Amino acid sequence: MAVFTRPRQAFVIAGVLGLAFSATACGTGGDKKSSNAGSAECAAYDKYEGHDGKKVSIYASIRDAEADLLERSWSQFTDCTGIEIAYEGSGEFEAQLPVRVDGGNAPDIAFVPQPGLVKRFADAGKLKSLSADTKALAEQNMPADWLKYGTVNGTLYGVPLGANVKSFVWYSPKTFKEKGWEVPTTWDQLIALSDKIAASGTKPWCVGVESGDATGWPATDWIEDVILRTQGPEVYDQWTTHGIPFNDPKIVDAVDRAGSILKNEKYVNGGFGGVKSITTTSFQEAGVPVTTGKCAMHRQASFYANQFPEGTKVAEDGDAFAFYFPAIDPAKGKPVLGAGEFVVAYADRPEVQAVQTYLASAEYVNSRAKLGNWVTANNKLDIANVASPIDKLSVQILQDKTGTFRFDGSDLMPAAVGAGTFWKGMVEWLNGKQTGPVLQGIESSWPK
Repeated sequence: MAVFTRPRQAFVIAGVLGLAFSATACGTGGDKKSSNAGSAECAAYDKYEGHDGKKVSIYASIRDAEADLLERSWSQFTDCTGIEIAYEGSGEFEAQLPVRVDGGNAPDIAFVPQPGLVKRFADAGKLKSLSADTKALAEQNMPADWLKYGTVNGTLYGVPLGANVKSFVWYSPKTFKEKGWEVPTTWDQLIALSDKIAASGTKPWCVGVESGDATGWPATDWIEDVILRTQGPEVYDQWTTHGIPFNDPKIVDAVDRAGSILKNEKYVNGGFGGVKSITTTSFQEAGVPVTTGKCAMHRQASFYANQFPEGTKVAEDGDAFAFYFPAIDPAKGKPVLGAGEFVVAYADRPEVQAVQTYLASAEYVNSRAKLGNWVTANNKLDIANVASPIDKLSVQILQDKTGTFRFDGSDLMPAAVGAGTFWKGMVEWLNGKQTGPVLQGIESSWPK
């Protein structure tokens, strides 16, 4: 599941808002061109001139404090160009966007987290292909692995925007130092450490997959990460596109390997109970026991930094931090599982194209990064503009040319599977159902 917006703790919000106010010296945006237009501060936006007084609507799932930061991130652009950006964030985005588009009320631009949804709109002829300027900038600034997720039938429709890294294991650096535990860099070391911690009387892992209507999605991330590490990106791609059956022996082996941790009563579920408590433990609360010593490790994405209690120091020497989920087969390289949004357009007016181009630029990604709580795979992002230690680590991983990135598998699959039987099947599996019947059930649900 692609998850980008999470409740921000008060101490995080206060820190980034201070930066936000200082970063908008050219004004607060709006539909009137700033008196700074033509000044030195606006020189970077000269190429977007000529649309003064025009309005562009953007629709996305980003809300609350993050939406405030989002609007501040393009305030200098709007001041300098005179383009008004009318932003709307909604918790019902995924459900309402198709309704609006199919009803002839599409926004000019949307930030779409699911490549499958990008394909749906492209196949229906609803999306506009990128302008030459936007396409050139996207191809220059974004890794090929990312561009392919915004591409349908050879045409690039979606420009990658924000991102998150899912291949992380959260831990407490303070606890590890006190106990003399070393951060593992291989799967064998990870299992040896788990055994050592379990023998000491502490549960090595805490896990939670409860998430309301989306219960089960954190378990699918586990499976996806392990498939990448045992089978490699080619088999992963075959699996997510149904090139091989969901219950292929390679997938069965990967699920069972994940189960060697997730279904191991000696390993889980620190702070909550046994294996079956995983399905009733909310993903928001699942990693908190890392900071109280009730468990040692919690596999979850970079955005989990915002779920720790207020006052938690998230840093290499702090109460919580994360390490890269170790590789299993060195021959499969350094796979990275993640997710992100894609900027797609339903209109091709010049001012819409100008905004879409700007969102792919170095100026934009660095403006947004300076406000905090955000990363991107855009290679023009200067890591010096990223303040949070976990965000810095995420950027380093995303920009590592030796790594192989793959998008969240459940978001790539048809919704009936990825957000349906796969999620539900993982709940059944964690509650005791055997791997074979679970995967057979998911396979049977794949649309014919």
